[in-house]
Amino acid sequence: MVLEKDEFDIVSETERLVLRPLQETDYEEWLAGFYDKRPKQNKYDDEKTVISEWTQEKFNQVVRSHQDLAMKDKIYVFSIFRKSDYKNIGYVDISTIMREEFQWGAIGYRLHNQFWKKGYGKEAVSAVLQIAFESLAFHRIEAHINLDNSASIQLAENVGLTFECVREKFIYEFGEWTDNLVYIKNGK
Repeated sequence: MVLEKDEFDIVSETERLVLRPLQETDYEEWLAGFYDKRPKQNKYDDEKTVISEWTQEKFNQVVRSHQDLAMKDKIYVFSIFRKSDYKNIGYVDISTIMREEFQWGAIGYRLHNQFWKKGYGKEAVSAVLQIAFESLAFHRIEAHINLDNSASIQLAENVGLTFECVREKFIYEFGEWTDNLVYIKNGK
């Protein structure tokens, strides 16, 4: 599935959130999402972003990169904006693993830690799963989760993904090959 230029403009709204691709005009709202970020909470949390390093031009390059990846059906990045103040609070992405007779993708998600434990993750991931099946024509979506990432496991289960298997030495991170749990959901 290769999209036409400007075709990737999928927008989803939930009760409290708007999910859509970043645009160059989102720079200030994107930066605002990093304000009040707490220090790193666990090994899966990002380090605090140095906002002064993020210029409008650097941000625009990220936006263009996201657009290019979507046009090539590689990765679709949905930024999460909170309706109450339109701060960008994180993102959910869908990566294409294989198309043709498989229609197989993977989901990833990240919220800034000051927005954790408010139900935003469940709301956002549920909305993007719907997009993956209904708008992007995936049949199978996987989440690859570290064995000790209990928050991510709980989120996957809360949005209806089911445990399938453990993939041994699946991803290289933290200086070694690590095992991952595979949670899946199939479309209709």
